[in-house]
Amino acid sequence: MTTTNEVFIGIDVGKTWLDVALWGEDSVWRVSNDESGAAEIIERMEKVGPQLIAVEATGGYEQLLVQSMLLKELPVAVINPTRVRALSKATGKLAKTDAIDARLIAEYACKIQPPVLAAKESNKILLNGLITRREQLVEMCTAEQNRLGTASNCMKGDIREHIDWLKSKTLELEMQIKELVDSLPEWQAQAKRLESIPGVGFITAVTAISEMPELGQLDRQKIAALAGLAPFNRDSGQKHGKRRIFGGRKGIRRVLYMACLSAAKWNPVIKSLFQRLMQKGKIFKVAITACMRKLLTIMNAMTRDKVSWKAPEPFSV
Repeated sequence: MTTTNEVFIGIDVGKTWLDVALWGEDSVWRVSNDESGAAEIIERMEKVGPQLIAVEATGGYEQLLVQSMLLKELPVAVINPTRVRALSKATGKLAKTDAIDARLIAEYACKIQPPVLAAKESNKILLNGLITRREQLVEMCTAEQNRLGTASNCMKGDIREHIDWLKSKTLELEMQIKELVDSLPEWQAQAKRLESIPGVGFITAVTAISEMPELGQLDRQKIAALAGLAPFNRDSGQKHGKRRIFGGRKGIRRVLYMACLSAAKWNPVIKSLFQRLMQKGKIFKVAITACMRKLLTIMNAMTRDKVSWKAPEPFSV
């Protein structure tokens, strides 16, 4: 392997394996997708000194490796596999194996050079892990509650016991999250600012801190796009399709949705927007999405200006 500053690495991520390729070389090496595999990759990367390491996003299987490399301050970018496949089609590379994908990701890293993730402190990584685990428990609890209505009587007791356990574990995680946030003055101050918004609770605030570190640094259009709340045109020639949202960070959208259900009743700005859209005949889904976008915009402006909530709107959004 070369040791120049123009080294680009591509890593194809699977549940069990990680396939690593260096742009410009045919060889691809494989390690297990666990702590020992991540340690081996990091050891090699520190010797190589790459300009960029591109890792394919695979719904969470990449997190251990990415977080481990971030702790070592390696230049990592997590890329959307759809964009990598678009590059493969554009260059006529239609075959698909793990090794081919790893080389293609390395090519994407070299030609596109996606932005490097900001280095995260260990506390930030811990917060992400706690919030992710809490979301998983909430989803499992919801699934069990849905099953309860159709389960046979002999199974209802078992399901209720599992629901109680899930709720207790969720509360434990929330206590750990609060202790972590309270231990860091900057996070504590930001969480309190966001919690001052009617409809925004502690979990919404800390999820925003964790999943949207760009809050206060981007304009409202870009921050909405990052969250997957910006509608995109679907026009071609004479055809004008409906504008739709897609992509983005589903974790922040989930908590914003729950926050807006409350804000539509108690937050004067969100309530006014929601009622106005419903009176215009907009369907609920469209109205609540607009409210989520507005609430995120308010959170972005308050973070930027470092102010707490004062009705109706004391700042420009």
